[in-house]
Amino acid sequence: MMNDTKPPQFETQFAADIFHGLTTYPKTLSSKYFYDKKGDELFQQIMDLPEYYLTGKEYGILEKHREEIAAAFTSAEGFDLIELGAGDGKKTKILLRHFVENEFNFKYLPVDISKNVLDQLTKSLRTEIPGIEVVPKQGMYKKVLEDLAGYQTRKKVILFLGSNIGNLSQEEAVNFLKKISSSMSSEDLFFMGVDQKKDPQTVLDAYNDSRGVTAAFNKNLLTRINRELQANFDPDAFLHWPVYDPEAGTAKSFLVSTKEQTVQINSLNLEVTFREWESIHTEISQKYDDTSVAWLAKEAGLEISGSFSDEQNYFKNYLFKRS
Repeated sequence: MMNDTKPPQFETQFAADIFHGLTTYPKTLSSKYFYDKKGDELFQQIMDLPEYYLTGKEYGILEKHREEIAAAFTSAEGFDLIELGAGDGKKTKILLRHFVENEFNFKYLPVDISKNVLDQLTKSLRTEIPGIEVVPKQGMYKKVLEDLAGYQTRKKVILFLGSNIGNLSQEEAVNFLKKISSSMSSEDLFFMGVDQKKDPQTVLDAYNDSRGVTAAFNKNLLTRINRELQANFDPDAFLHWPVYDPEAGTAKSFLVSTKEQTVQINSLNLEVTFREWESIHTEISQKYDDTSVAWLAKEAGLEISGSFSDEQNYFKNYLFKRS
């Protein structure tokens, strides 16, 4: 509840989203805010965990099929490689090295919400792949895609790796892919990583590792709220709890209050009460198969033009063009 009758005033989108997320029912917080400096570090650790198969599987796909992927990307006039949610670029560097070694005419435009991540990526690329042309773009995907819609100088290849599409609801995924489609010309390509449906225990383990890194990653959002919005969350008073519905292919993560408690968020003039075992929904990770991916593409004005998978079919990378 509000501490007095003053209407809320938000200085940042972060503040607005935290206010609305914690004053709705059920409570929810967006996973896009996991990625402050500490969150970036924790996610790098998650990607190296044995339970978190997604990174390793996609890495293997790009390594094994880099020549076929490169052949699909290239054109006589060259191409611009635009990566949404570039992160540390570990997997993308497999392709970038191949492009440079084979003297492809291309430019790399990594996009990320985190300036810290983009700075680190740009620095590492200058050291590891000298001569590559890098034009980092900080911001939300929506704004970047709007800018790209008018860019028709040469072929665009848009990358969206790591099964980040899984962080969106079905409706959000269709709307996102429609924005991708509207920014593409007939010769452009969209290359997306998609986690596949599989043994439910394998999925659960990926979001509940034995070392507790994923739990720390989720709880770090509470620490960020404390720091940036002058709150007094006790992260130890919340339990990280993932669930998976194998029928829908939906994995969800929650922070569950282990006791009745009240949290003050001074910057928002807000007092948030929690019942014992009340939850905050923090993340969704949707799993797909070929049929559901084809449906998504059709709804968004795209069609699958190719795909690449690991041997266990845990993960797939799909190529799309405008339909």
